[in-house]
Amino acid sequence: MNNQIYVWDRMVRFFHWTLVLAFIIAYLSGDELELVHAYTGYYILGLIAVRVVWGFIGTRYARFSQFLYPPSAAITYLKNLFSKQTDKKPKEHYIGHNPAGSWMVIALLLSILATGFSGLKLYELEGKGPLATTVTEYSQLQQIAHDDENEQDEDLWEDIHEFFANFTVLLIFLHFGGVILSGRKHHQNLVKSMITGYKTKNTQ
Repeated sequence: MNNQIYVWDRMVRFFHWTLVLAFIIAYLSGDELELVHAYTGYYILGLIAVRVVWGFIGTRYARFSQFLYPPSAAITYLKNLFSKQTDKKPKEHYIGHNPAGSWMVIALLLSILATGFSGLKLYELEGKGPLATTVTEYSQLQQIAHDDENEQDEDLWEDIHEFFANFTVLLIFLHFGGVILSGRKHHQNLVKSMITGYKTKNTQ
C-alpha cells in the first residue's frame, strides 16, 4: 500500500454500488413489478439525498467543492484523453474525479433525479405515492373531466419518465466507456479503486 492513496470513502463506495444495483432493478422491473419499481425508486431518491448531503460534509474527495471544474477543463481533459500521443496528459494531477468525470457525475445525478421526480408525478396521477392527494365526492361531469385531464397528464409524465430513464442508461454507458478509457490511458484500475477505495499515486 506504499504507492496507494485512500480516495473513496465507504459512503461513496456504498452509494455508488447500491445505486448501480437499485437502478438496474428499477429499470428492469418497470410495469411488470410495480411495487418493486416504485419502492426501488424511493430508495434511489433517498440515496441521492444522502449523497448530496455527503457532498458538503463528507471526506475530502467526496465533496462537490473538490471536483467541480469549469467546462473548459473538461473539454481540455477529453481532448488529451482521446489524443493518440501517449505522453499528452493534462498537466494537473487529479486524485479524485477528473474534470470530465465530475461533469458526468453531475449529469447522472440530475438525470436520475429527473427520472425519480417524473416517476413520483406519474404515480401521483394514479392516486398513489407520497404526492397523491385524496379526492372525494366528484360529480359525474367533474369526474369525466378529471379523468380526461389525468390521462393526458399521465401520458406526458410517462414520456418524460421513460426519456430520462433511457437517457440515464446512455449516460451510464458513456461513463463506463470513459472509466475504461481513462483507466487505460493513465494506468489505473478505476473499477477496483471504487471497490477498495484506493488509487495509485503519481498517475491519474
